[in-house]
Amino acid sequence: MVACIGRGRGLLSPAAVLASFLLLSHAAQAQTASQLLGGPHGVVKSANGELLEGIMVQLIAQKNAIRTTVYSNADGRYEFPKLEPGTFTLRIARPREFHPFVREKLELNGPAELADITLARVTNAALLPALPEIAAQMTGSEWLLSLSGTGEEKRLLTVNCNWCHSYQQIFRNRYDEHGWAQIVNRMTKGAGSPLINMNPRGRFNDEDTAKLVKWLATVRGPDSKDPPFVTLPRPQGRQTRVVITEYELPRLELATHDVWGDSKGNIWYSPHRSSYIGRLDPRTGAVKEYRVPAVDAGVLPGTHWIYVDKNDIVWGSENWAHSIWRFDPKTEEFTRVRWNVPEPVNSPMGGNYALDPEGFIWRARGKAVAKIGALTGDTILRFPLKKFTGTYGSAVSRDGRYFGGGAWPRDGVVVADTQTGEVFEPDCSANCGPARGEFDPQGNYWSGGRGGMLVKFDIAKKRLFEYPLPTPYASMYSAQADKNGEIWAGEMHAGRYLRFNPKTEQYIEYVLPEPYGIDRETWIDNSTDPVTVWYVDHDGWIVRIQPLD
Repeated sequence: MVACIGRGRGLLSPAAVLASFLLLSHAAQAQTASQLLGGPHGVVKSANGELLEGIMVQLIAQKNAIRTTVYSNADGRYEFPKLEPGTFTLRIARPREFHPFVREKLELNGPAELADITLARVTNAALLPALPEIAAQMTGSEWLLSLSGTGEEKRLLTVNCNWCHSYQQIFRNRYDEHGWAQIVNRMTKGAGSPLINMNPRGRFNDEDTAKLVKWLATVRGPDSKDPPFVTLPRPQGRQTRVVITEYELPRLELATHDVWGDSKGNIWYSPHRSSYIGRLDPRTGAVKEYRVPAVDAGVLPGTHWIYVDKNDIVWGSENWAHSIWRFDPKTEEFTRVRWNVPEPVNSPMGGNYALDPEGFIWRARGKAVAKIGALTGDTILRFPLKKFTGTYGSAVSRDGRYFGGGAWPRDGVVVADTQTGEVFEPDCSANCGPARGEFDPQGNYWSGGRGGMLVKFDIAKKRLFEYPLPTPYASMYSAQADKNGEIWAGEMHAGRYLRFNPKTEQYIEYVLPEPYGIDRETWIDNSTDPVTVWYVDHDGWIVRIQPLD
């Protein structure tokens, strides 16, 4: 372009080239943003006329229950994407410091100007009253900020009890010390989330168990009261430049775990404790389910890891039944391969795997990184480990050269060069708890830390770097890199989804319409610009995040 413009007139100066590039970039951004806007729009203000920023305005389609949420900017203005004409419910998601606002049976067709939304405050106090309807909107981070107790007591909870369900499930119950002791024993010594098999040793030692039980009995005892609630700030600035769409799934108690997209734009998901897998068509919200063949009697069904390969073949792991299955959507046929693991059935077999570009499965288990025949289960290649028994996460770089995984419950990662056989096993800080992750375009491995930080293994420097989360008491289960090298991860218990730029080391946190998100895996659609981020929540809905820049 520069040579063409400069032909016969002399070349443009570097400043002019930069200006032209910036103009084109802004034009491209505006064009991209316009594709996600152009629908119903309006203004949000308080009862005294104050324009409100960061209010989550939501439309729920009567036809298919799809929930679309946008955010008011600094001028109180919000704008939805172009939506299919129909009947909608207009509401404020998580009004919290304001009284609820709902407008039913709203007929919409095109870019309508909606009547102003006026919100009345619940209180003028700094903290919110402990009303049941407000308690239901609080994130886990906000519950912990609000409850009494020491940092040590709260840390025991956040590094050991943060990856299977929300803190709401804990804090909205009240038991005495004996009751909490029974619950903590079952939750920390049960092998995997079904809690069927019990281990003699749990994640706590006896001293830490006693501390956690005593604290829970103090703040959530039979006579305890809900505290006044501390809230984190509403979204501001760039945080409001996003559209979030939620698709409710057709079954209750799915315990949905993973999500992945195919080449046709469909989103596949895996229920953790169900005999079905599902496929969502985001264009219509329609879900089609497929029955996974029955497992042995006495074995819990359920798919853990799910992955769609380049041929749109769907792969899944059965964590409790100890097998891998392969599903062809064209023939609707499943093929199952038994996995040889030492754990008893109904205990986790280490259900996260990775498929390389040639179709081989990779995992780290039994003190080795292994390459395995996907259709046979036979080990083809092994790279012994010196320090870690295995990894929780498994990932293969885009060029197929590197394997990486978080070594949780140990604090470290494993990265293997599959060409040279060199293996790295660096430790990270105490309780950083790296779990699942992926490689970025530069070949660096990123892992989501259960202890509340992003963990990066720099492939050039052969060392770890850690990036603490900006929100207190937040945790992660996985992290994914997009085509631009930015990192995306759900902040479990914080009700936020992060976007991290490694070049600037800056976070953007998108506040979610639901007060918590148990996001165990992310799929990034790199074909859009900006990228589109998908995750499936444990409680049974699929979420699409579409940033406007």
